[in-house]
Amino acid sequence: MILVTGGAGFIGANFILDWLAVNDEPVLNLDKLTYAGNLENLAALADEARYAFVRGDIGDRARVDALLTRHRPRAVVNFAAESHVDRSIHAPDDFIQTNIVGTFSLLESVRAHFSALGTDEKAAFRFLHVSTDEVFGSLGPGDAPFAETHRTAPNSPYSASKAASDHLVRAYFHTYGVPVLTTNCSNNYGAFQFPEKLIPLVIVNALAGKSLPVYGDGRQIRDWLYVGDHCAAIRRVLEAGVPGETYNIGGWNECANIDIVRAVCDRLDAVRPRSDGCSYRERIVHVADRPGHDRRYAIDARKIESTLGWRPAETLSTGLEKTIRWYLDNPDWILRVQSGAYRDWIEKNYGGRNE
Repeated sequence: MILVTGGAGFIGANFILDWLAVNDEPVLNLDKLTYAGNLENLAALADEARYAFVRGDIGDRARVDALLTRHRPRAVVNFAAESHVDRSIHAPDDFIQTNIVGTFSLLESVRAHFSALGTDEKAAFRFLHVSTDEVFGSLGPGDAPFAETHRTAPNSPYSASKAASDHLVRAYFHTYGVPVLTTNCSNNYGAFQFPEKLIPLVIVNALAGKSLPVYGDGRQIRDWLYVGDHCAAIRRVLEAGVPGETYNIGGWNECANIDIVRAVCDRLDAVRPRSDGCSYRERIVHVADRPGHDRRYAIDARKIESTLGWRPAETLSTGLEKTIRWYLDNPDWILRVQSGAYRDWIEKNYGGRNE
Protein backbone atom coordinates (compact mmCIF):
# COMPACT_ATOMS: atom_id res chain seq x y z
CA MET A 1 0.00 0.00 0.00
CA ILE A 2 0.99 3.65 -0.31
CA LEU A 3 0.66 6.51 2.16
CA VAL A 4 -0.57 9.79 0.68
CA THR A 5 -0.25 12.95 2.75
CA GLY A 6 -2.54 15.88 2.04
CA GLY A 7 -4.89 13.63 0.11
CA ALA A 8 -8.05 15.62 0.86
CA GLY A 9 -6.77 18.67 -1.00
CA PHE A 10 -7.25 19.47 -4.66
CA ILE A 11 -4.35 17.60 -6.26
CA GLY A 12 -4.09 14.94 -3.56
CA ALA A 13 -7.76 13.96 -3.86
CA ASN A 14 -7.53 13.78 -7.63
CA PHE A 15 -4.43 11.61 -7.29
CA ILE A 16 -6.13 9.15 -4.92
CA LEU A 17 -9.18 8.87 -7.18
CA ASP A 18 -6.92 8.39 -10.19
CA TRP A 19 -4.72 5.86 -8.40
CA LEU A 20 -7.60 3.65 -7.31
CA ALA A 21 -9.21 3.85 -10.75
CA VAL A 22 -6.18 2.24 -12.40
CA ASN A 23 -4.46 0.39 -9.56
CA ASP A 24 -5.45 -2.29 -7.03
CA GLU A 25 -2.91 -1.11 -4.46
CA PRO A 26 -4.57 0.34 -1.32
CA VAL A 27 -4.15 3.96 -0.23
CA LEU A 28 -3.94 5.42 3.27
CA ASN A 29 -4.70 9.15 3.29
CA LEU A 30 -3.25 11.34 6.06
CA ASP A 31 -4.63 14.88 6.02
CA LYS A 32 -4.85 17.64 8.62
CA LEU A 33 -8.05 19.02 7.02
CA THR A 34 -7.15 22.68 6.92
CA TYR A 35 -9.44 25.11 5.03
CA ALA A 36 -8.64 23.53 1.63
CA GLY A 37 -8.86 19.92 2.80
CA ASN A 38 -12.29 18.59 1.90
CA LEU A 39 -13.26 14.96 2.46
CA GLU A 40 -16.25 15.48 0.18
CA ASN A 41 -13.71 15.37 -2.67
CA LEU A 42 -13.34 11.67 -1.87
CA ALA A 43 -17.01 10.86 -1.22
CA ALA A 44 -16.97 8.37 -4.09
CA LEU A 45 -14.67 6.16 -1.97
CA ALA A 46 -17.03 5.88 1.02
CA ASP A 47 -17.45 2.12 0.51
CA GLU A 48 -14.03 1.44 -1.01
CA ALA A 49 -12.12 -1.22 0.93
CA ARG A 50 -8.81 -0.17 -0.62
CA TYR A 51 -9.04 3.33 0.88
CA ALA A 52 -8.65 4.57 4.45
CA PHE A 53 -8.45 8.06 5.95
CA VAL A 54 -6.63 9.26 9.04
CA ARG A 55 -6.86 12.85 10.24
CA GLY A 56 -3.47 14.11 11.28
CA ASP A 57 -0.56 16.48 10.73
CA ILE A 58 2.65 15.48 8.93
CA GLY A 59 4.41 17.34 11.75
CA ASP A 60 3.01 14.96 14.37
CA ARG A 61 5.93 12.55 14.67
CA ALA A 62 4.15 10.12 16.99
CA ARG A 63 1.14 9.82 14.66
CA VAL A 64 3.23 9.42 11.52
CA ASP A 65 5.64 6.96 13.14
CA ALA A 66 2.72 4.83 14.30
CA LEU A 67 1.14 4.80 10.84
CA LEU A 68 4.39 3.80 9.17
CA THR A 69 5.00 1.03 11.69
CA ARG A 70 1.47 -0.34 11.45
CA HIS A 71 0.88 -0.13 7.71
CA ARG A 72 4.44 -0.46 6.33
CA PRO A 73 3.73 1.46 3.10
CA ARG A 74 6.05 0.78 0.19
CA ALA A 75 5.83 4.47 -0.79
CA VAL A 76 4.95 7.86 0.66
CA VAL A 77 3.57 10.53 -1.69
CA ASN A 78 3.72 13.95 -0.04
CA PHE A 79 1.11 16.48 -1.21
CA ALA A 80 0.70 18.08 2.22
CA ALA A 81 1.40 21.80 1.89
CA GLU A 82 0.06 25.29 2.27
CA SER A 83 -0.10 26.36 -1.36
CA HIS A 84 -1.74 29.72 -2.00
CA VAL A 85 0.59 32.67 -2.66
CA ASP A 86 -1.87 35.33 -1.49
CA ARG A 87 -2.43 33.57 1.82
CA SER A 88 1.34 33.31 2.29
CA ILE A 89 1.60 37.08 1.89
CA HIS A 90 -1.07 37.75 4.50
CA ALA A 91 -0.02 35.01 6.94
CA PRO A 92 3.34 33.34 6.21
CA ASP A 93 3.57 31.52 9.54
CA ASP A 94 1.47 28.54 8.46
CA PHE A 95 3.60 28.11 5.34
CA ILE A 96 6.82 27.95 7.31
CA GLN A 97 5.30 25.53 9.79
CA THR A 98 3.73 23.11 7.30
CA ASN A 99 6.00 23.32 4.27
CA ILE A 100 9.35 23.46 6.06
CA VAL A 101 8.96 22.17 9.62
CA GLY A 102 6.26 19.68 8.63
CA THR A 103 8.27 18.30 5.72
CA PHE A 104 11.33 17.98 7.96
CA SER A 105 9.32 16.05 10.55
CA LEU A 106 7.86 13.77 7.88
CA LEU A 107 11.32 13.11 6.47
CA GLU A 108 12.59 12.17 9.92
CA SER A 109 9.76 9.67 10.32
CA VAL A 110 10.39 8.26 6.85
CA ARG A 111 14.14 8.01 7.52
CA ALA A 112 13.54 5.97 10.66
CA HIS A 113 11.00 3.79 8.85
CA PHE A 114 13.32 3.22 5.90
CA SER A 115 16.30 2.30 8.06
CA ALA A 116 14.27 -0.46 9.72
CA LEU A 117 13.18 -2.11 6.47
CA GLY A 118 14.64 -5.31 5.11
CA THR A 119 16.84 -5.34 2.03
CA ASP A 120 14.05 -6.09 -0.46
CA GLU A 121 11.69 -3.57 1.14
CA LYS A 122 14.38 -0.90 1.01
CA ALA A 123 14.92 -1.55 -2.68
CA ALA A 124 11.22 -1.04 -3.37
CA PHE A 125 10.58 1.94 -1.10
CA ARG A 126 10.13 5.50 -2.44
CA PHE A 127 9.39 8.92 -0.97
CA LEU A 128 7.86 11.20 -3.62
CA HIS A 129 7.73 14.91 -2.82
CA VAL A 130 5.30 17.03 -4.86
CA SER A 131 6.55 20.58 -5.41
CA THR A 132 6.01 23.56 -7.71
CA ASP A 133 7.67 25.52 -10.49
CA GLU A 134 7.34 28.64 -8.35
CA VAL A 135 10.54 27.70 -6.50
CA PHE A 136 12.48 28.79 -9.61
CA GLY A 137 11.24 32.40 -9.49
CA SER A 138 10.22 34.47 -12.48
CA LEU A 139 11.23 34.33 -16.15
CA GLY A 140 11.64 37.13 -18.67
CA PRO A 141 9.68 37.08 -21.94
CA GLY A 142 12.54 35.54 -23.92
CA ASP A 143 14.02 33.27 -21.25
CA ALA A 144 14.17 29.53 -21.71
CA PRO A 145 11.65 27.54 -19.63
CA PHE A 146 12.65 26.14 -16.24
CA ALA A 147 14.70 22.97 -16.49
CA GLU A 148 15.36 20.73 -13.50
CA THR A 149 18.83 22.30 -13.16
CA HIS A 150 17.52 25.87 -12.96
CA ARG A 151 18.57 27.60 -9.75
CA THR A 152 15.90 28.26 -7.15
CA ALA A 153 14.97 31.93 -6.73
CA PRO A 154 11.64 32.08 -4.86
CA ASN A 155 9.85 35.42 -4.59
CA SER A 156 7.01 34.76 -2.13
CA PRO A 157 6.81 33.19 1.33
CA TYR A 158 4.97 30.27 -0.28
CA SER A 159 7.57 29.56 -2.94
CA ALA A 160 10.42 30.11 -0.47
CA SER A 161 8.92 27.56 1.90
CA LYS A 162 8.50 25.04 -0.92
CA ALA A 163 12.08 25.62 -2.11
CA ALA A 164 13.28 24.94 1.41
CA SER A 165 11.30 21.69 1.52
CA ASP A 166 12.79 20.64 -1.83
CA HIS A 167 16.29 21.19 -0.46
CA LEU A 168 15.50 19.13 2.64
CA VAL A 169 14.24 16.26 0.49
CA ARG A 170 17.41 16.39 -1.61
CA ALA A 171 19.56 16.41 1.53
CA TYR A 172 17.87 13.30 2.92
CA PHE A 173 18.84 11.42 -0.23
CA HIS A 174 22.45 12.54 -0.26
CA THR A 175 23.02 12.38 3.50
CA TYR A 176 20.87 9.44 4.61
CA GLY A 177 20.22 7.51 1.42
CA VAL A 178 16.44 7.83 1.60
CA PRO A 179 15.21 7.01 -1.95
CA VAL A 180 13.45 10.29 -2.72
CA LEU A 181 11.83 11.60 -5.89
CA THR A 182 10.85 15.24 -6.41
CA THR A 183 8.39 16.63 -8.94
CA ASN A 184 8.01 20.32 -9.76
CA CYS A 185 4.74 21.02 -11.52
CA SER A 186 3.22 24.03 -13.24
CA ASN A 187 -0.20 25.60 -12.49
CA ASN A 188 -2.81 22.89 -11.99
CA TYR A 189 -6.51 23.20 -12.72
CA GLY A 190 -9.46 20.81 -12.75
CA ALA A 191 -12.18 19.30 -10.56
CA PHE A 192 -12.26 19.94 -6.79
CA GLN A 193 -9.99 23.00 -6.88
CA PHE A 194 -10.76 25.39 -4.03
CA PRO A 195 -12.34 28.54 -5.54
CA GLU A 196 -9.63 30.95 -4.47
CA LYS A 197 -7.46 29.92 -7.47
CA LEU A 198 -7.91 31.72 -10.77
CA ILE A 199 -9.92 29.31 -12.92
CA PRO A 200 -12.49 28.14 -10.35
CA LEU A 201 -12.75 31.69 -8.98
CA VAL A 202 -13.70 32.97 -12.43
CA ILE A 203 -16.22 30.17 -12.96
CA VAL A 204 -17.85 30.55 -9.56
CA ASN A 205 -17.96 34.35 -9.65
CA ALA A 206 -19.32 34.38 -13.19
CA LEU A 207 -22.14 32.01 -12.30
CA ALA A 208 -22.94 34.09 -9.22
CA GLY A 209 -23.10 37.36 -11.17
CA LYS A 210 -20.02 38.79 -9.45
CA SER A 211 -17.02 40.63 -10.85
CA LEU A 212 -14.07 38.67 -12.21
CA PRO A 213 -10.91 40.09 -10.55
CA VAL A 214 -7.68 40.04 -12.55
CA TYR A 215 -4.38 41.18 -11.04
CA GLY A 216 -2.74 44.16 -12.76
CA ASP A 217 -2.76 43.97 -16.55
CA GLY A 218 -3.36 40.21 -16.44
CA ARG A 219 -0.35 39.50 -18.67
CA GLN A 220 1.31 37.22 -16.10
CA ILE A 221 2.10 34.01 -17.99
CA ARG A 222 1.73 30.52 -16.54
CA ASP A 223 2.06 27.00 -17.91
CA TRP A 224 -1.33 25.34 -17.32
CA LEU A 225 -1.46 21.64 -16.40
CA TYR A 226 -4.70 19.66 -16.19
CA VAL A 227 -4.77 17.87 -12.84
CA GLY A 228 -5.52 14.48 -14.42
CA ASP A 229 -2.34 14.74 -16.45
CA HIS A 230 -0.41 15.69 -13.32
CA CYS A 231 -1.72 12.59 -11.51
CA ALA A 232 -0.67 10.34 -14.39
CA ALA A 233 2.79 11.89 -14.35
CA ILE A 234 3.19 11.30 -10.61
CA ARG A 235 2.17 7.67 -11.04
CA ARG A 236 4.81 7.30 -13.74
CA VAL A 237 7.54 8.93 -11.64
CA LEU A 238 6.66 6.70 -8.69
CA GLU A 239 6.80 3.67 -10.97
CA ALA A 240 10.03 4.33 -12.84
CA GLY A 241 11.72 7.47 -11.54
CA VAL A 242 15.35 7.27 -10.46
CA PRO A 243 15.90 7.94 -6.73
CA GLY A 244 17.51 11.30 -6.10
CA GLU A 245 16.20 12.75 -9.38
CA THR A 246 13.87 15.70 -9.94
CA TYR A 247 11.26 15.73 -12.70
CA ASN A 248 9.50 18.80 -14.07
CA ILE A 249 5.84 18.24 -14.93
CA GLY A 250 4.26 20.77 -17.29
CA GLY A 251 1.34 21.06 -19.64
CA TRP A 252 3.13 22.74 -22.57
CA ASN A 253 0.43 25.42 -22.31
CA GLU A 254 1.89 28.86 -21.68
CA CYS A 255 -0.95 31.36 -21.45
CA ALA A 256 -1.49 34.78 -19.86
CA ASN A 257 -3.94 35.01 -16.97
CA ILE A 258 -6.18 37.46 -18.82
CA ASP A 259 -6.42 35.07 -21.77
CA ILE A 260 -7.39 32.24 -19.41
CA VAL A 261 -10.12 34.42 -17.93
CA ARG A 262 -11.41 35.34 -21.38
CA ALA A 263 -11.38 31.70 -22.49
CA VAL A 264 -13.45 30.69 -19.46
CA CYS A 265 -15.87 33.54 -20.16
CA ASP A 266 -16.23 32.52 -23.81
CA ARG A 267 -16.91 28.90 -22.89
CA LEU A 268 -19.51 29.93 -20.31
CA ASP A 269 -21.11 32.21 -22.92
CA ALA A 270 -21.57 29.11 -25.07
CA VAL A 271 -22.79 26.59 -22.50
CA ARG A 272 -24.40 28.77 -19.76
CA PRO A 273 -25.21 32.16 -21.35
CA ARG A 274 -26.23 35.11 -19.24
CA SER A 275 -29.94 35.87 -19.13
CA ASP A 276 -29.31 39.42 -20.40
CA GLY A 277 -27.49 38.16 -23.48
CA CYS A 278 -24.22 39.93 -22.55
CA SER A 279 -20.82 38.24 -22.38
CA TYR A 280 -19.26 37.28 -19.08
CA ARG A 281 -16.22 39.23 -20.29
CA GLU A 282 -18.04 42.43 -19.28
CA ARG A 283 -17.53 41.45 -15.63
CA ILE A 284 -13.73 41.38 -15.84
CA VAL A 285 -12.27 43.91 -13.39
CA HIS A 286 -8.54 44.70 -13.15
CA VAL A 287 -7.42 45.08 -9.55
CA ALA A 288 -4.15 46.19 -7.95
CA ASP A 289 -1.42 43.61 -8.44
CA ARG A 290 -0.15 41.58 -5.51
CA PRO A 291 3.33 42.20 -4.05
CA GLY A 292 6.18 40.31 -5.72
CA HIS A 293 3.95 38.86 -8.42
CA ASP A 294 6.09 36.67 -10.70
CA ARG A 295 5.65 37.67 -14.34
CA ARG A 296 6.19 34.36 -16.12
CA TYR A 297 6.58 30.67 -15.36
CA ALA A 298 7.32 28.08 -18.01
CA ILE A 299 8.22 24.41 -17.60
CA ASP A 300 10.65 22.43 -19.72
CA ALA A 301 9.16 18.94 -19.36
CA ARG A 302 11.41 17.18 -21.85
CA LYS A 303 13.21 15.12 -19.20
CA ILE A 304 10.12 13.25 -18.00
CA GLU A 305 9.08 12.67 -21.61
CA SER A 306 12.45 11.38 -22.79
CA THR A 307 13.29 9.24 -19.74
CA LEU A 308 9.87 8.08 -18.53
CA GLY A 309 7.70 8.46 -21.62
CA TRP A 310 5.12 10.80 -20.10
CA ARG A 311 3.44 13.68 -21.93
CA PRO A 312 0.17 15.45 -21.10
CA ALA A 313 -2.93 14.08 -22.78
CA GLU A 314 -5.06 17.24 -22.48
CA THR A 315 -4.70 20.48 -24.39
CA LEU A 316 -5.64 23.72 -22.67
CA SER A 317 -8.89 23.74 -24.62
CA THR A 318 -9.94 20.21 -23.68
CA GLY A 319 -8.83 20.62 -20.08
CA LEU A 320 -10.77 23.85 -19.63
CA GLU A 321 -13.87 22.29 -21.16
CA LYS A 322 -13.72 19.37 -18.71
CA THR A 323 -13.09 21.71 -15.78
CA ILE A 324 -15.92 24.10 -16.59
CA ARG A 325 -18.33 21.20 -17.11
CA TRP A 326 -17.41 19.76 -13.71
CA TYR A 327 -18.17 23.04 -11.91
CA LEU A 328 -21.44 23.42 -13.81
CA ASP A 329 -22.43 19.89 -12.83
CA ASN A 330 -21.52 20.29 -9.14
CA PRO A 331 -23.25 23.42 -7.79
CA ASP A 332 -23.86 21.79 -4.39
CA TRP A 333 -20.12 21.22 -3.92
CA ILE A 334 -19.51 24.89 -4.65
CA LEU A 335 -22.15 26.00 -2.14
CA ARG A 336 -20.74 23.82 0.62
CA VAL A 337 -17.18 24.97 -0.03
CA GLN A 338 -18.24 28.60 0.17
CA SER A 339 -18.32 28.77 3.94
CA GLY A 340 -18.33 32.03 5.84
CA ALA A 341 -14.55 31.78 6.28
CA TYR A 342 -14.09 31.48 2.53
CA ARG A 343 -16.31 34.50 1.79
CA ASP A 344 -14.41 36.50 4.40
CA TRP A 345 -11.13 35.56 2.72
CA ILE A 346 -12.25 36.61 -0.74
CA GLU A 347 -13.42 39.96 0.63
CA LYS A 348 -10.17 40.46 2.56
CA ASN A 349 -7.99 39.68 -0.43
CA TYR A 350 -9.86 41.49 -3.21
CA GLY A 351 -12.09 44.00 -1.43
CA GLY A 352 -9.65 46.90 -1.38
CA ARG A 353 -7.90 46.27 -4.68
CA ASN A 354 -10.20 47.94 -7.21
CA GLU A 355 -8.31 50.48 -9.29
